[in-house]
Amino acid sequence: MGVTERRQRQKEEVKASILTTAWQMVKEEGWQSLSIRKIADAIEYSVPVIYDHFENKEAILMEFSREGFLLLSKKVEKARDKYTKPEEQLIAMIDAYWNFAFKNREYYQLMYGLGMPCCECEEVEKLIPGFVELQTSMMSIIEKLIKGKKLEDTLCFKYHTLWSIVHGLISITLMRKTTLSDNMNKKVLDDAVAGFIKNLG
Repeated sequence: MGVTERRQRQKEEVKASILTTAWQMVKEEGWQSLSIRKIADAIEYSVPVIYDHFENKEAILMEFSREGFLLLSKKVEKARDKYTKPEEQLIAMIDAYWNFAFKNREYYQLMYGLGMPCCECEEVEKLIPGFVELQTSMMSIIEKLIKGKKLEDTLCFKYHTLWSIVHGLISITLMRKTTLSDNMNKKVLDDAVAGFIKNLG
């Protein structure tokens, strides 16, 4: 292994260590506790070393957002591919989305800024492929269910209606601003999605 390759490998190892340590902090203390100084202390490197790999804390958050959206997109697409009928595909996708949110709370909170600042929508769309893939995948199924109404504004409106339902219920549950149980919230979701699909025709 040459000197250049060795340095590149070391750089990748340090970057991986930074992300692993940051994620462990988030799991133990939450997103608000994350700081460049704490990461540097934990991995026993100086603060400038962290800045050699990430411009600032927001760059680390963006990296985790990217991971989260790619993971969510893969899970949603995997759920979709188990079915052939658009109605069943959409229900499976929403269920996968719902399950992801509660099994990966730290990711979801960061991705959508629940209880914390998040990136501007335009920035997310530009820098995170999984975000666009997820939106495109859901819109393609909705388009099949609209039954001939292919106007772009109609498709966009329907997608945002569905996303508002799903994300709204998840946010309410994650932020604990409801007296309903998790099971009841899921029943509300199922009923709302069933009504949404019925009204697409």
